[in-house]
Amino acid sequence: MEEIELSQDDLVGEATLDVIAKADKFNRWMYHTIKPFCSGSIFEIGSGKGNISRCFIEDHQQIMLSDFREEYCYNLSTRFGISSSVLGIEVLDLIDPDFDTKFARHFGKFNTVFALNVVEHISDDVLALNNCYKLLAKGGKVVILVPSYQKLYNRLDRELGHYRRYTKSTISRAFSKTEFQVVHKQYFNFIGIFGWYFSGVILKKKIIPGSQMKIYNFLLPAIKIIDKAVLNLTGLSTIIVGRK
Repeated sequence: MEEIELSQDDLVGEATLDVIAKADKFNRWMYHTIKPFCSGSIFEIGSGKGNISRCFIEDHQQIMLSDFREEYCYNLSTRFGISSSVLGIEVLDLIDPDFDTKFARHFGKFNTVFALNVVEHISDDVLALNNCYKLLAKGGKVVILVPSYQKLYNRLDRELGHYRRYTKSTISRAFSKTEFQVVHKQYFNFIGIFGWYFSGVILKKKIIPGSQMKIYNFLLPAIKIIDKAVLNLTGLSTIIVGRK
């Protein structure tokens, strides 16, 4: 495969994924949070390095992996390509101008589509949601996780190429411009708010410090209890589920 030069956003994104990859407890927590809404044949938008993909595959879920970066798809193929749980690996841009032509073979075939920390990278979030809709069978669900609260937008967001952060209200507004029926909304990862602010505003870091993520991962059992205590009424991420 020909080597592809990465943009600054991609370099920062890759470094961030590498840091998060080592936070196995955190990845499992995110997986178990969205798992109740995922069933049947699953299409993951923005698989990246497979931090969440691995959880689905280990649990023998039938899943299609995708990313708009060819080099990521190549690495996913190397890592997971022989798994019987993987339905395929697709180079897919969710707002590709030729989306209807390139990916028509996938339309209406999946019971679940999920995109974790993807939509905030896309200028036209409504178009992204509408294209997710096309991939789903009738009654299928889309699961979207995005960063919360525009007031938390800082250098970390800029370096990662985020267009915006959301609340339950603002992501619901985007969904209202689609044919999805919203069936669930919640916040996730309350303690993460403080870590994001500390790294991005106080320390002005370009990526999440590995040492900070290591401590966070170690403390996760207590962090999960705190999340339950605040009843998911606030958090660093926003989760919304829509039904076709």
